[in-house]
Amino acid sequence: MDTWRWSVCGILLLQICRGLGYEGSGSWSYGDDEDTYARRHAGTPWCAPLKVKHGQLTCQTPRGERYKNVLGTRCKVRCSRGYELQGHSEILCLTSKQWSGKYTCREIQCPKLDMPTNGGYKCTDGSYYNSRCQFFCSPGYALQGDRSATCQAGHRWSGGRSMCADVEPPVIKCPSVKDRTAEPGKLAVRVTWDTPEGKDTADGILTDVELTGKPPGSDFPEGNHKMSYTVFDRAGNKATCRFSVRVTVRRCSPLSTPDNGWMRCDGPGDNYGATCDFRCLGGFELQGSAARVCQFNMEWSGVETTCSPMKINVAVRSAAALLDQFYEKRRLLVISAPSGANHYYRFQMTNLQHAQCGLDLRHVTVVELVGVFPSQIGRIRHRLIAPGLALQLRLLLQMPQNSFSMVLLDKQGVDKQRYAFPVTAPEIFTTIDTFPVRLEEMQLQKEAGHSC
Repeated sequence: MDTWRWSVCGILLLQICRGLGYEGSGSWSYGDDEDTYARRHAGTPWCAPLKVKHGQLTCQTPRGERYKNVLGTRCKVRCSRGYELQGHSEILCLTSKQWSGKYTCREIQCPKLDMPTNGGYKCTDGSYYNSRCQFFCSPGYALQGDRSATCQAGHRWSGGRSMCADVEPPVIKCPSVKDRTAEPGKLAVRVTWDTPEGKDTADGILTDVELTGKPPGSDFPEGNHKMSYTVFDRAGNKATCRFSVRVTVRRCSPLSTPDNGWMRCDGPGDNYGATCDFRCLGGFELQGSAARVCQFNMEWSGVETTCSPMKINVAVRSAAALLDQFYEKRRLLVISAPSGANHYYRFQMTNLQHAQCGLDLRHVTVVELVGVFPSQIGRIRHRLIAPGLALQLRLLLQMPQNSFSMVLLDKQGVDKQRYAFPVTAPEIFTTIDTFPVRLEEMQLQKEAGHSC
C-alpha cells in the first residue's frame, strides 16, 4: 500500500513539474522570452530557461546543479571561438523572475580590406572571423607585400599590406636587317627599316623609345654596326632589343706601286669599282696596264704594271722618228755647240751635271749636238747619234751649228723656250714648273713622296 502511494505521488509530481516546464537538467532550449515565461508560470520562483547560441553558460544555484534558473541562480556567459559577447557576461535570476541582464554572442567581424590598385582579393567568408582573403593583381602587375590576410579575434587582419606594382618590363622586337653590299665605287650603303613599336603588359602606355646608333635612312660604312632600341613604361621599367647592320665592300687584293713609278686610286683603292692609274718616273716606260679597275669578281682588270728603263733607239733614219720616242714621256733640252771646247757649252754641261736629280724629277732628257758638219756628232747620255741624224735635228729645230744655243721642248714636242746663252739649272726648272702638265706631276710626286 505504501509502495503504491509513493509511486502515484511520484507520477503526479513528475506531471506537475512538466506542467511547470521544469526539465531539471539545466540544458534549456529557447522558446519563450522572459515575460511570456513569467506570465505562464506566475507564482513560481523560476526565471525563464537560458540558452546561448554560439556560447556556453556556467551557473551556480542555491538548490544544486539540477536547477539552472531558480531564484538566486548566477550564470556566467562565455562565447565560442570566433564570437564575441555583446551585453552582460554574468546574470542573476531576480525575485521579479527576470534575469538581471541581456547577452548575445555575435560573430567577430574585421573591417573591410582596402582594395589594391590594379588588383583585388577573394575571401572565403567575407570579413568574418577566420576568413582568409587571397590578393591578386591584374595582368602586367606583380603583388608586393602580403599574399593573404586572415580575420583574427581582435578584429584585425593578419596581413593586408599589399600593393600591385608594375615591375614587368615592356616588350619590344627589333627589326631584322639583312646584310648589305656596297655598290660599285661606293664604300657605304643607305639602310632603312621600320621603327619598332614596344608594348607594355600593364597599362599599355610607353613614355619613350630611344635608339642607340644611326637612325634609319643613314649611310652605313663598311663594317658591323651594333644598334639597339630601348623602351620605357610609366613605372620606369625598360626593355632593350639589339640588332646589327652589317655592310660589306667587295674588295680586290691591294695593288702595289710599281718601282720607279707611282699609283693613284680613287677611294681606298681596292673596293669594287675603284680605278687605279699608273705613271712612271722620268726615264722609265710603263709596261702593262696604265689603269686597272676592281671588278665584281674581286679581280683587277688588265695586267700587272711595271716601269722599265726607257730604251732609246738612235739607229732611226729621221730626226722626227727620234723625237717621237719621247712623245708624252719626256721633255727634251737640246744643246748645240760648235765644238766641245766651247766655253758656253762647258759651263752649261758642268752646271747640269750637278742637277741630274732635278732633271729626272721633271722628266728632262739632255740631247747634245757638238761640232760642225761633216764632223758633228750627237749624244743622248751614253748613246751616240750619227752625224747625219744630228744634222737633221739641227735643221728640224732650226739651231745654228756655228754658235751656242739651247731649245726646251715639252712632252708634246712643242718649242717652249730658247736660250742663246747658258742658264743655271734653277732657271730651267722654274720655267718647266709653270707648265700645266708639270703642276699635275708635282702633285703626284708629292703624294708618292718623290723628291730630290
